[in-house]
Parts: sequence; C-alpha cells; structure tokens
Amino acid sequence: MQKQPLSLVHEVLAPEQTSEKPPLLIMLHGYGSHEQDLFSMAPMLNQRFMIVSARAPIHLPWGGFAWYEINFENLGKGKMSNIEQAKDSVHRIEVFIREVQQAYGADAENTWLMGFSQGCILSYAVALRSPENFKGILALSGYILKDITPDQFKPEALKGLDFFISHGVQDEVLPVEWARQSVEVLEQLNISHQYREYPMGHGVNPQCFDDLKSWLKTKQML
Repeated sequence: MQKQPLSLVHEVLAPEQTSEKPPLLIMLHGYGSHEQDLFSMAPMLNQRFMIVSARAPIHLPWGGFAWYEINFENLGKGKMSNIEQAKDSVHRIEVFIREVQQAYGADAENTWLMGFSQGCILSYAVALRSPENFKGILALSGYILKDITPDQFKPEALKGLDFFISHGVQDEVLPVEWARQSVEVLEQLNISHQYREYPMGHGVNPQCFDDLKSWLKTKQML
C-alpha cells in the first residue's frame, strides 16, 4: 500500500483480508519513541485491520519524538505534563484520523486506537472526547489525564466504547495506582472494559500481548 502525505508522519499496513472499507487501528507510541515501535506488532494484528502507526510531532533533542514535553523534575507531583502541548496533540490526532479514513478508504464507523504510555494517555483523551467515533481502545501502560479529558460526558455516547487496559505492577515510570484510578473512572461512567495487571515494568510482555489478541478475538477483530 502506498503511503499518502498526511499531517503526521506514519507507517501503514494493509489488512490480510481484503475489504472495501476495512476496520482501522491507529497506533500511538510513547514518549521518546517513534512510529516504528508499536508498528512492529502490526503483522500479528492485521488479519482484518488496516493499521496506521503515527509519529508524534515533537522532536526531542536527544532523539525520538513526543506528543508533549515532560518535566521529569516534577515526576509524580502532578505537574509534569505540558498540558497545552498535550491538548494540541489531541487535536492533531483527531485531524489525522479523519485524514487516514479518507486517504486509505478505512471504515470511519469501525475505528480503534492502540496507545502505549504517552500514546495511551492521548488515546484515552481522544476516545473520551468523541466516543461515538471509536469502537475499542487498547490502553497499554497509561492513565487518564484529567486536564485533557472532558469535564462532562454524555452517557449515551459512551455506551459504544470498549477498553482493553494493561499495566505492569512494577511500572517505574507510571505507577500502577494511576491505571487503577483510571479504571475507577471507566467504572463510574459504565464504560465496558477489561483490566489486566502483569508482573512487569513499563512495557508489554508476551502474556499481555497474548491477552490483547484474545480480547480482540472476542470482538471478532482477529
């Protein structure tokens, strides 16, 4: 499949099963990484999905990319994120998804998000801002950042969302308590979800990936 010049640098993989309007999986990488990171999983997930992995817009001085800058001196103190940059990235992702749907002929009514760490935080925000636009979210090692999510929700619009959430109990970057608090938010909003914790740090281990695939199979996406 030929890549199109869109607003975010990206990789794209066509589905194994040809379809006039294939379901779409958008991948959002973590802080300091790039579009090739999660995309390494794409060949194991593209039976039905057209998969597009986006590169974050901020080029970090030491290499890699970010959706927003982090103040590591305030890590764990609640003021570590550049909120204006995060809000801008939310908007960029929303625009990019619409571009992808049009440019590659993907099904706008069957769109999914997969985000790791900072990409997971943005996936939560994008999905909760416009839940009617998404079927499922693969939320890996992240949390809900309230500064970039809506203050109020429309319960009817949230009914179509479904989350697979994973987190490492030894996560040294984003504490597992933050993930648990995010699950509590989903429960309060009556959003369907499956939450799993694993004996790992900040990452995705084989058991987590197997569970992720099993969850997608239950949704008939693999």
